[in-house]
Amino acid sequence: MSLNGKVAIVTGASRGIGRQAALQLAMAGAKVVVNYSSNREKAEEVVRTIEQTGGQAAAIGADVSRVSEVEALFSKTLERFGRLDILVNNAGIMECRAIADVTEDIFDRQFAVNVKGTFFACQQAMKHMAEGGTIINFSTSVSGAMLPTYSVYAATKGAIEQLTRQLAKEFGPKGIVINCIAPGQVSTELFLNGKSEELIDSYRRMNAFGRLGEPDDIANAIELLVSDKARWITGQTIRVNGGFN
Repeated sequence: MSLNGKVAIVTGASRGIGRQAALQLAMAGAKVVVNYSSNREKAEEVVRTIEQTGGQAAAIGADVSRVSEVEALFSKTLERFGRLDILVNNAGIMECRAIADVTEDIFDRQFAVNVKGTFFACQQAMKHMAEGGTIINFSTSVSGAMLPTYSVYAATKGAIEQLTRQLAKEFGPKGIVINCIAPGQVSTELFLNGKSEELIDSYRRMNAFGRLGEPDDIANAIELLVSDKARWITGQTIRVNGGFN
């Protein structure tokens, strides 16, 4: 699958799934904006890796919870590469707490990054994305389970699934497809942080293959959904989870 001539923004691309998505989109020929919130060094490392394999990339900082920074991210992308064809709304945070321990700040922060950030990036895509573009949003397969401490995180991702459904027909007249990927448990810093080996092992046993997903499992799905082979798929949530639940 060739993405030659296309330009992609991947939010939260300095590590984990976003990093792998940026690398694979670049390998397929896209020019990639590696967005980061605070870890500039890691983002620039991703850019160097892409450039070493002959690709083109740029690291652009933006906190997606701030609309002005989202707007600046798109403006800088257009200044650098002249167009936008692919948006991967990967940036997100997960703070799992029992309901009694959820503070207003924890609640607001997750909705600001996960929901507000995705919505206003989609708004910018409506304004600036080329016809025939592609948007990938991120949910979670946890939304189909009942796991303690995940209530706020799962709620943010349920909102993303509905945003994706409702926006599909708004983007349709421009030929833009918009879909949502809902990963299962993936071996990333975001997921592993603070979990015991015993708990991680219990998650391995929840899917059909007895392992955690890897970032490239998700990046492969992204690569498929941004290709011309997926032009008749829009408004959908694809559960990429190895049979979780």
